[in-house]
Amino acid sequence: MRKVNYKNLIITQESVSIYKIKTAKTVQNMKMRLKLRQAIIAALLVMGVTFNASAFDIATIAQSDPLVITGSVGTQNTYYHSSSGSGYSSPFSSSIYANININVYGIAMPFSFYYNTDNVSFSHPQFSFNISPTYKGFTLHLGKRSMQFSNYVFNIPFNGIGLEYQRPGGNGGLRLGAFYGTLKNAINYSPDEVSVATPAYRRTGWGFKVGYGSSKNYFDFYLFRAQDHQTSIDEYWWDRVTAQENIVLGLKGRWQIAKPLALTANVAASIFSTDMTAQKVESEETEKWDGIYDVRYSSMMRWAGDVNLTANFKPISFALTYKMVQPDYMSLGVSYMSNNYHSLGLSANTRIGKLNLGGNFSAQSDNLSNEQLYTTKGFVYSANASYAINNKFNVTAGYNGYLQRQYDGVAKVNDTTRINRRMNSFTITPNFNTASDLLAHSVSLSGNYSENKDLSLISEGKSDVKTMAVGANYSLTVLPIETSFGLSYSLQNSDGYDTKYTTNVYSFSASKALLKDKNLTLSAAISLVDNRMDVSKNLSVGGNLSAGYTLAGVHNFSLSASYNKYANTNFVAEGYSRDNGYDLSCSLSYNYSFTAFSITRNKDKNAKKKYEYYSDWSKTARREREMKAFQELKNDDNTQQRNNSINAPKL
Repeated sequence: MRKVNYKNLIITQESVSIYKIKTAKTVQNMKMRLKLRQAIIAALLVMGVTFNASAFDIATIAQSDPLVITGSVGTQNTYYHSSSGSGYSSPFSSSIYANININVYGIAMPFSFYYNTDNVSFSHPQFSFNISPTYKGFTLHLGKRSMQFSNYVFNIPFNGIGLEYQRPGGNGGLRLGAFYGTLKNAINYSPDEVSVATPAYRRTGWGFKVGYGSSKNYFDFYLFRAQDHQTSIDEYWWDRVTAQENIVLGLKGRWQIAKPLALTANVAASIFSTDMTAQKVESEETEKWDGIYDVRYSSMMRWAGDVNLTANFKPISFALTYKMVQPDYMSLGVSYMSNNYHSLGLSANTRIGKLNLGGNFSAQSDNLSNEQLYTTKGFVYSANASYAINNKFNVTAGYNGYLQRQYDGVAKVNDTTRINRRMNSFTITPNFNTASDLLAHSVSLSGNYSENKDLSLISEGKSDVKTMAVGANYSLTVLPIETSFGLSYSLQNSDGYDTKYTTNVYSFSASKALLKDKNLTLSAAISLVDNRMDVSKNLSVGGNLSAGYTLAGVHNFSLSASYNKYANTNFVAEGYSRDNGYDLSCSLSYNYSFTAFSITRNKDKNAKKKYEYYSDWSKTARREREMKAFQELKNDDNTQQRNNSINAPKL
């Protein structure tokens, strides 16, 4: 630390003036920073900001960067020509775009502009607040948000307010949550308006949940209530579109019976009224619901739930699941749910050394109400295996099957019209990868066989389809010169009742990075496609070239060109007809990415300045680019001198 001798310090008029000037500049800078922050806040209010952030911690938001303005501008120009003509579009098309993103303390405000020969579009932030800040385990939801409930109770967004509490750290304990908001906005039509759409009532709802426990043992309770507001649409529709209301209670829990055994259950009961204007039910059984829910003659109570038993006896694990959803089960807080069915499933997985095995079986049946004409049962079964010989070679294989059959319901099924279908699919995929200091190889093969067969007595195989597909891919990378090559082949053969379809695809590609910084990339590809179907065939050959160059890390240029020549042949009774042609396209694009201005927090805690200021157009940025260019030139000179000394003749 520098010592100052105050005894010998001489105060002059000049030094006083200098001090006043420096003090005035400091005050002026503070005022400018204050005005800048005020301007940022005003901009947020004037422009109408979309504050649509996921949950963030209020305690740490102050550590975010105050202001970062980034953007990009660019253009794309394309030429297209086809031998068959291009009457529906111009052979030339151009587009110009610009994007600006203003980020203030983590709040993003994106602006975009797009122009092409067909239209012009502009987007900007809309005035809405959708935030979920957190503080010491509490999370506040404002705007259009969502909360985690049981999948039988509530799983759609709400537009309103919500509050959740979860003990910090996620190690269990007490957890709470509640919300209130709009679930659906009203859609109204005038009685005189001709429209095929159906009006919709404004729907509001609230929910509450409480739980306790950890991931091993826990218990959760859910309560959800929703109703339509009849006055939200025209009175003309009240008798034509009924208003609905609903209350749902849900329970979810997990019990670790023993170390390898665990039981999980998720059940819900829903009381649903299809018409809020229906007469109330007056009885002793409904009195207990007074003040909670109005039971009407349009009300119904239904159940849904599932139970899962898992067992983990290393190296084998099992899972047994039963699920049931009663007919007409409905919750106004669930977007969609199938009902009137139950299912039972069993899955198992094991690992033996480097071999992984897995499989599952499930059976499903509908018509729990016994009111459908027919009952449909489905069986799903699958098996999969993977084996890693080493870190270079591995193989995966799988089988999937499905069987669907129709049985008697209210009516008796006729054997000639009974639905009886079976589907099977087999896959195998070996992979090999190896690399050295010089070369890197990658080989992958794939094979698939699927069968869709109608077992009905009258089908005659008209809807049966068999499909076989194989593929092979090989890639080679020459590391010293940063050049890659790729070769691939695929075959698909589909065989139906009176239709056969075959496709062969061959392709080759190459790419290379050039220049010292590898900022110039070149790529080329060529492909051959051969399609054959009964009395027609199509053969096409295409290729494309592309180049990309990056300048100073912010300027991106790209140029691409493609050419495709095709020949279609159709065999007819009189002979055959041919259709030959070609397509040609070229595209040139440019993109410039920039940081217009930024105020970021200094990562160096010992730095004198708390904030760092930067702009791609500032003197500092220009100096950085000049120094980088100078250093690159210096490195090139040093490299050239070393090469000259090596190649110099020996005396």
